Amino acid sequence: MNSSRITGTGTFIPSLKKENADFLEDEFLNNDGSTFSSDNDVIIEKFKAITGITERRYAKDEYTTSDLAFFAAQKAIEDANLHKEELDYIIVAHNFGDVKQGTIQGDMLPSIATRVKYKLEIENPNCVAYDILFGCPGWIEGVIQAQAFIKAGIAKKCLVIGAETLSRVIDKYDRDSMIYSDGAGACIVEKTEESDSGILSHATQTFAKDEAYFLHYGGSYKQEEDQNVRYIKMFGRKIYEFAITNVPAAMKAALEKSGLEIDDVKKILIHQANEKMDEAIIKRFYRLYKKPVPKGVMPMSIHKLGNSSVATVPTLLDLVLKGKIENQQLNKGDVIMLASVGAGMNINAIVYRV
Repeated sequence: MNSSRITGTGTFIPSLKKENADFLEDEFLNNDGSTFSSDNDVIIEKFKAITGITERRYAKDEYTTSDLAFFAAQKAIEDANLHKEELDYIIVAHNFGDVKQGTIQGDMLPSIATRVKYKLEIENPNCVAYDILFGCPGWIEGVIQAQAFIKAGIAKKCLVIGAETLSRVIDKYDRDSMIYSDGAGACIVEKTEESDSGILSHATQTFAKDEAYFLHYGGSYKQEEDQNVRYIKMFGRKIYEFAITNVPAAMKAALEKSGLEIDDVKKILIHQANEKMDEAIIKRFYRLYKKPVPKGVMPMSIHKLGNSSVATVPTLLDLVLKGKIENQQLNKGDVIMLASVGAGMNINAIVYRV
């Protein structure tokens, strides 16, 4: 049976760095527009303690999401030693399209994937380009779709990208705005004849009853601002409680499908949303197997890069594969898990052998 493996990865990490101290003079408000009783230095210190974030990256004014996606795609294609005209699919995960600096409208016409194909100057009309809107788990879901195309025999080589410029859709009066960042990560997924390597199994779920609007669009917390302008908003406590309960269960489902044991897992690359939440998810995952969390099993990049939504997992994968995270490396044959949770509310996980 056809299977697939990742043959190349690439990232684009924006050069503009915004440190926590850069928010000291900002005006943060409660959702009802009232002021906090604490000073900003206290708010920022509590934020760091919970999220682990000390700095994040923003795209230059002249770049949009499709630009970042293109830059990461170029690197992944080069890393895979692939000719771009051989691609069967270009799948781009994002959430807000191209939002130009200083504007308030997302642009998704044409699709971000079409724009990437255009920027890559691919002439082959049989290279199909489309977008996927799946919240933060979008890139992992794109990889799962690429795997499905390959297993069905309708594709051999797919480019899957996660790209976002969240700095363009945040309410500066909302302290949660400090979480978000910009970036892009990409990979090439190719057909392989090796049944014991590559993507071994996966699991995906959507919870859309009580959970559908945990992440949503909302007006600025500054009441004097135009309330018709919408920004990314979230119910942080509800997302935390949802994630630590449901993500470990989905990861367990994916691992059981693979036929492997928990001790076979070398690394878990999880969506970089919140350090404390990610630690709680991994702890609960291992508790399902009555096992302690192995030291160093969870590489993290959130401290320096923030939460770039669909870009966090592919960026983390690229950095680990290329030895760019201290004391984190992968070798041929290692089993890893990729997992994410986000708007929808969606959850997914992949078991992968390097």
